[in-house]
Amino acid sequence: MSTDRVIFSRPYRASGELTNLEAVLASDHSHGDGQFTAAASAKLRSITEAPYALLTTSCTHSLEMAGLLLELGPEDEVIVPSFAFTSTATSMALRGATVVFADIDSATGNLDPEAVAAVVTARTKAVVVIHYGGVAADMEGLQKLADAYGFAIIEDNAHGLGGRWRGRALGSIGTVGALSFHDTKNVHCGEGGALLLTDEILMARAEIIREKGTDRARFLRGAVDKYSWQDIGSSYLPSELNAAVLDAQLAEFENIQANRHRVWDAYAAALPEWAARNDVRLMSVPQDREHTAHLYYLRVPTEDRRDDLIKHLGSLGISAPFHYVPLDSSPAGLKLGRTPVPCVRSAEFSGTVVRLPLWPGLSAEQIERVLDGVTSFTV
Repeated sequence: MSTDRVIFSRPYRASGELTNLEAVLASDHSHGDGQFTAAASAKLRSITEAPYALLTTSCTHSLEMAGLLLELGPEDEVIVPSFAFTSTATSMALRGATVVFADIDSATGNLDPEAVAAVVTARTKAVVVIHYGGVAADMEGLQKLADAYGFAIIEDNAHGLGGRWRGRALGSIGTVGALSFHDTKNVHCGEGGALLLTDEILMARAEIIREKGTDRARFLRGAVDKYSWQDIGSSYLPSELNAAVLDAQLAEFENIQANRHRVWDAYAAALPEWAARNDVRLMSVPQDREHTAHLYYLRVPTEDRRDDLIKHLGSLGISAPFHYVPLDSSPAGLKLGRTPVPCVRSAEFSGTVVRLPLWPGLSAEQIERVLDGVTSFTV
């Protein structure tokens, strides 16, 4: 058996990347909004069923654009899960809004609607929900609260391209959706993102915000004879080089997903007996949701044993990291946010989660090594 290190993640290489890049470099158009931006955007609309998709330079920038579109300000509060990546919160704090941390559902790692209900106030203008590991959050519960209190739902769908909740594509359920194409994601272009919208009015303003506050997009379509400064904005438009790689990746989306599910399914099939013996909770997917095989994680009973498992796998040449440090306990979270109700489940989840290697090219032998490594450990 090979003793080469089994790394946690490896960026996928699509067959058409170099051809697309050569086409861009041979052209006179390497800045954004060219043929590959258009092609990749069309593929995203097909996958997500969102009427509008705008490529951006990162998921973080898509979230920042969401804050601009919703006109967040110092008088507003935005509820976010404590167990999340920093961009989920900092993009809202950047607008001057107060970040309010809420707890998660231990079964999925996603924002708990009951926890949101406990911290919502008259100042709540938005709730940011992540679909952790590509498994949808409880969108029914969150939407009921949104309808009752009048806040917007922002979907931080960095993990969830292609995922579904009750048949609906993730990222196009809330007011605004944000995608990530960082090279750790299922589909990538090194660094990149997208903003998904269903509202025509928001889309018109988003185009302006994305292009330094100008109506350049309308100019390129021939709707105006010149473009000028219309609104606040920034440079959120990726180059055609990024779009060229992304378009090649999206062309192989089904193959990428099939191979990720191959790995995920192998873990899910092999580990239940070991997990039951060791009081370990395995990642699970509710029946009304279709996941993206972005992650496969274990929940070990204690933080000490979590660390021991990571060290054990590391000694066998297998990389298996933990994940987010709860945002409410971080220096910036303490400074820029508030936590009306302690996020106990977020702390427990963070302290006990271990993620197993998962990428499309993982071989059967490598999968077997991971499984042997995990099942040779006694919790």
